[in-house]
Amino acid sequence: MTGQDTRSALVRAGVELLEESDSADIGLREIARRAGVSHGAPRRWFPTHRSLLAAIAEVGLQDLSAALVTAAEQPENRLVSVATTYVDFAGRRPAMFTLIFRHDLLAGSGAELRNVSRPLFQWLVQLIEQSTDARDPEGSAAALWVGIHGIAVLSSTGSLGLATSGVEKVDLIERVVQNSVG
Repeated sequence: MTGQDTRSALVRAGVELLEESDSADIGLREIARRAGVSHGAPRRWFPTHRSLLAAIAEVGLQDLSAALVTAAEQPENRLVSVATTYVDFAGRRPAMFTLIFRHDLLAGSGAELRNVSRPLFQWLVQLIEQSTDARDPEGSAAALWVGIHGIAVLSSTGSLGLATSGVEKVDLIERVVQNSVG
């Protein structure tokens, strides 16, 4: 295996293990074993455990970004479609979703996840500019992201019903979109 193949295999193995687990608590040895490399191999390609986790999180963030862009291609209710896709991603891939936003865990990893996440936020601002007459598209994007992220976290942990007194998830998403950009 070449160096780049080993690095890719480690990231791929980390993604697989993360998707199979309920938390971002996956170890280097476990990832190396899954990738079929020696337990010391991760340290050759990633200076720290955090840097490998950041590479895994970057894959998830790219996957989320691609899903959101696809959702925005809907001709009607684009923002609701994007918001629903965001919440659904959290429900389908809860450990990845959690890792993506664990900046406390990923801090100091040397990865520039903000280089991936900041363009996603800017894209959302542009989508709001194209889809609404919001006077403050950046403020609307921030409000929308915060509200939908809250729904995603509560939904993916099974706590949404406790916090919303039985309001259906789809209705709540529509309300948050409307209140954020309306």
